[in-house]
Amino acid sequence: MSPTPFGLGRFETVAGTRIDGVVIAERTVAPLGDLDPSWTRISDLFADWAGAISRIGLLIGGLAPPFHLDELRPLPPVQPGQILQAGANYRTHVIDLQVADAAEDSTPDEIAALRAEVGERLDRRARTGTPYLFAGLPSALCGAQDDVVLPTHGTRPDWELEVAVVLARPAFRITPAEVDQVIAGYVMVNDLTLRDRVFPQDVGRIGSDWVASKNAPTFLPAGPWLQPSVFVEDPTQLHIRLALNGTTMQDASTADMIFDIRRVVSYASQLVQLGAGDLVLTGSPAGNGDHYGRFLRDGDTIDAEITGLGRQRNRCVREEDVEPATTGSTNLAATR
Repeated sequence: MSPTPFGLGRFETVAGTRIDGVVIAERTVAPLGDLDPSWTRISDLFADWAGAISRIGLLIGGLAPPFHLDELRPLPPVQPGQILQAGANYRTHVIDLQVADAAEDSTPDEIAALRAEVGERLDRRARTGTPYLFAGLPSALCGAQDDVVLPTHGTRPDWELEVAVVLARPAFRITPAEVDQVIAGYVMVNDLTLRDRVFPQDVGRIGSDWVASKNAPTFLPAGPWLQPSVFVEDPTQLHIRLALNGTTMQDASTADMIFDIRRVVSYASQLVQLGAGDLVLTGSPAGNGDHYGRFLRDGDTIDAEITGLGRQRNRCVREEDVEPATTGSTNLAATR
């Protein structure tokens, strides 16, 4: 590991200037161009990711970063061409979901037996099954401090904090053992969901509607930075925590994944030609709003953090209260 860990992010200054920069000690930001004039965007580093990360680590010691992190508005750290998302990938979360319907009419012993039975099924799935994946839209992305806009086409908006993998180069049909060679790093995302729109009532068993339930503008806060994989010693031991209005709702470890990060990325590559900059989301742990029967409301504040990946703070606002864009853009993210 480099002796000088750093992150990589995209930011907007108070004057509206956008910069791609190096986040140093989670406090200051130096534009990439200050290190090498040929680097203007994070995507420029993908051509030789390992070499670029090593070189940046050697160069940042002599820098006097011109920006403080608190002075900048973080943007999504990457602009992916594709987003692949894993669902039902945390053991405790899936057990909670499957025993919820039986909880009211069962004794504690019956619930414990059911939890054990479901757990055994999940262990078998982990040994012999495959991850459950679906696709998301890049237009849902917003920054780590942007307002989350609660859309009018749903009534039960929920949170799902999770770790996302960023690809450094194309990958197709790679093995789990080869995944580390194609990962650029990790990004924190909150994969928001309209629970009332997941299962359309008029289509029966045809399937889930992930477009309506997950892809509204601002429904995927990402960042505040990309943490290069060389600085993440063990991605199976990251702490995930989300608080709603100061009350902890999700508090878990990536160790609870059914399929670990390498298996999720490998499986995604069996189905899709992944590209540099693409995001692969790895699932969310227990503690969603559906579990508590409490969904996001106008005025709520979501605070989130994952080991080494920074912190997010997003305020929830109703779509009706967001000023329409004047430039023709469909991005409804409210900036402050």
